[in-house]
Amino acid sequence: MKMVFVGAGSMAEAMIQGIVQAPRLKHLDVWVTNHSDSQRLAYMKKNYNVETSYDRKNIFAHADIIVLAMKPKDAAEAMLQLREYLNKELLVISILAGLSLELINGMLGEKIAVARAMPNTSATIQESATGLSFNEYITEHQKETAISIFSSVGSVTIVRENQLDLVTGLAGSGPAYIYYVVEAMEQAAVELGLSAEEAKPFILQTLAGASKMLQNTPKPPSVLRKDITSPGGTTEAGIKKLEQYQVKEAIKACIKEATLHSGKLRAQFEQNNKIY
Repeated sequence: MKMVFVGAGSMAEAMIQGIVQAPRLKHLDVWVTNHSDSQRLAYMKKNYNVETSYDRKNIFAHADIIVLAMKPKDAAEAMLQLREYLNKELLVISILAGLSLELINGMLGEKIAVARAMPNTSATIQESATGLSFNEYITEHQKETAISIFSSVGSVTIVRENQLDLVTGLAGSGPAYIYYVVEAMEQAAVELGLSAEEAKPFILQTLAGASKMLQNTPKPPSVLRKDITSPGGTTEAGIKKLEQYQVKEAIKACIKEATLHSGKLRAQFEQNNKIY
């Protein structure tokens, strides 16, 4: 089965790295193209043993799956160029933030099966959290294909399309929020006397342990937090500082802003390309 990535950025790379390592996806023949960055394609070919090309006829001929993973500024041109290579058996998967199924079908100009996916860069290690939606033209077999691809690089949740902006803000961008917190923990440790190298195993195992606790106990996070927050203890002192700086409100605002921005990207794309 031939799978073509149109775009070779960080999210495409994360997916490809996960796919080439996933035993269940060994049957996929992965190809990559982009707008004009030949050095990037050479890097992808060398590191992941994928095929690369700028010959549109060669790369799109006999494609079973096309993944839209280009930069937003290149999306309209790329989709218009795809039109002559489309067929009714083709599955198009979009990992473009904000662009709706209706908008993608309008640009492609055909009643083509389209799946919208919002994975995250943890696909690199088969730990992505992916939200997935489908248009009305997709077959059950194509749904199963899309689910199989993303479940091989992490977990998959089928959601309504109008929830995908939230999935983008929550999970698509989510790893960056966690890395931001880790940066702060590491900086605090260094300021208090540990080296970054000494602090790292404590931070990473703390995160891993907390994640497993959340996965393996029915207790909600609020209860787990209270379980280790003794009156007058060190944890309570730390939590009071988080409350003083309104960290919970900042995190909520962060997710809401990223969610809203996904919708703004769609509106901006429509305006710039005069779709309707």
